[in-house]
Amino acid sequence: MSDLNANLRAWLDQLNPMVAEQKQKGIEATPQMVRDSLAGLTAAFVTQYPEIPGVRDIEVVLTGRTIPLRLYDPEPGNAKPVLLFFHGGGHMAGSVEVYDPIARKLAHSTGWLVVSVDYRLSPETPYPGGLDDCMDITRRIWQILADEGQSIVPRLALAGDSGGGTYAAAVSRALADQPDLHIEKQVLIYPSLDYTLESPSIHSFGEGHLLEEHRIRWYFDHYFRNDENRRQASPLHQSLARRMPDTLIITAGYCPLHDEGVAYGQKLQAAGQPCTLQDYPDMIHAYLNLENLAPEACADTYQRIADFLKTED
Repeated sequence: MSDLNANLRAWLDQLNPMVAEQKQKGIEATPQMVRDSLAGLTAAFVTQYPEIPGVRDIEVVLTGRTIPLRLYDPEPGNAKPVLLFFHGGGHMAGSVEVYDPIARKLAHSTGWLVVSVDYRLSPETPYPGGLDDCMDITRRIWQILADEGQSIVPRLALAGDSGGGTYAAAVSRALADQPDLHIEKQVLIYPSLDYTLESPSIHSFGEGHLLEEHRIRWYFDHYFRNDENRRQASPLHQSLARRMPDTLIITAGYCPLHDEGVAYGQKLQAAGQPCTLQDYPDMIHAYLNLENLAPEACADTYQRIADFLKTED
């Protein structure tokens, strides 16, 4: 196994004593604390990002709720394919605003129209609220963009990191066979795909590597509030659609979610579904939010996503 990236190791060596001190003092996390933490982390370490000439916020009004979206058009006026992006944050943290620099990088590197979805968060909105938001926006995406006068090429891909990867995988499976939608590709970035937390890497890397096992369980306990069957809700344990989108799965070697990403990729491959597994063996979870500590890996990740999307079926 590769050694952990030196910059990330040095940063974790500073972070982990503070985490241990909080545990010793019995300081309990709150949803607002983890939201502030992810926002602060991203703002501190993703400081260089491209100007995108066409960035605008819209709202989609559905029955009983309004879902904000942010559109990133790298070349306004030119028709382009669409990448729907679901941000990470354990279904509890993250937002369109927090992930703005990452969405900009996706639009710049791919040349696609990126639509970032501000789905509802737990615990205020438990399962399946956030998933329903992502599902409903995906179902309506062509009409939404037509209503906005957006010039598009009717090619659709989904992408998400961490908990957003859960949503991307779940939506891709549920809507894979809709001919009027045709989800062509999906990009799952260190995705959370198994709510049972049975994979070995959960325990191997579940302490001292930023995302910790106890925190993941805490996220899920806030998300599932009505004794739902977590195995049935897990993309890893669900049956695959007849034709799944062409899939790119990006994993990090020191991420507790590493093994479930690999297992999902192998499941797709065993079913004869096109899937590419790309591992960054010296990275940790959420390294895209820590870009200044791992600029080479981040640049390579965006380039690999761009290359993957450029290849047509």
